[in-house]
Amino acid sequence: MSTSATRMPAIFFGHGSPMNALEDNRYTAAWEQLGASVALRQPKAILSISAHWYTRGIGVTAMPQPKTIHDFGGFPQALFDVRYPAPGDPALAAQVRDLLAPLDVTMDQSWGLDHGTWSVLVKAFPKADVPVIQLSIDATQPAQFHFDLGRKLAVLREQGVLIIGSGDVVHNLRLMTRGGPAAAHDWALRFNDHIRASLLNGDLQAVIDYADQGQDAQLSVPTPEHYLPLLYIAGTKHDDEAISIAVDGIDIGSISMLTAVVGTA
Repeated sequence: MSTSATRMPAIFFGHGSPMNALEDNRYTAAWEQLGASVALRQPKAILSISAHWYTRGIGVTAMPQPKTIHDFGGFPQALFDVRYPAPGDPALAAQVRDLLAPLDVTMDQSWGLDHGTWSVLVKAFPKADVPVIQLSIDATQPAQFHFDLGRKLAVLREQGVLIIGSGDVVHNLRLMTRGGPAAAHDWALRFNDHIRASLLNGDLQAVIDYADQGQDAQLSVPTPEHYLPLLYIAGTKHDDEAISIAVDGIDIGSISMLTAVVGTA
């Protein structure tokens, strides 16, 4: 019987800029430390929910060798040269499909690993030797739906699967500024602090009902795709577990780098 000491953690990564894949900073150092700790427990696979696979309906990557997707523009060639050659896991993809039944989950053969996934995994699991699959985010569904899917997927943690979400609690590129942490917008700080406190206090309904924060939420989450991966990770939490914050901060004024861990990494 699995206990909180033997089940895999679940991790939400505030991934920020794709350039974090190439840079070394306090955020990437935290990702490296998390990955090294989890690696000691020998995860059998990683299930990733990335902000950058935002679809109508639900898909799961089911190919044996997912490609590395460079879904961005305007960055140095070195970033486009990055490859993350982790194998896929078609059997796990089929298990995810079955866990989410009766929802219709497409066994996808065309996507791969987008930068929401590989930009953090190149730091956390640089050897790319743990199989990785991605689950898409159904853009037609409300926040509660995504949390509930996390609940259904939580059983995988008992089977050696590391579940990760990759997005940003605050993500507003239109209002980004330059100048480091001191330039963080007040509304970004308030919203990030509210979500952080709700996670630490175990008030997951407040995390689901983030829109109740009014204008702070509207500015911090102008579109939901970067926020929703957090709800999957929150949904995997067991009653006997706490949520901790591995690293936090506001980058370029309007991007939250908060990384949250469910359970023990």
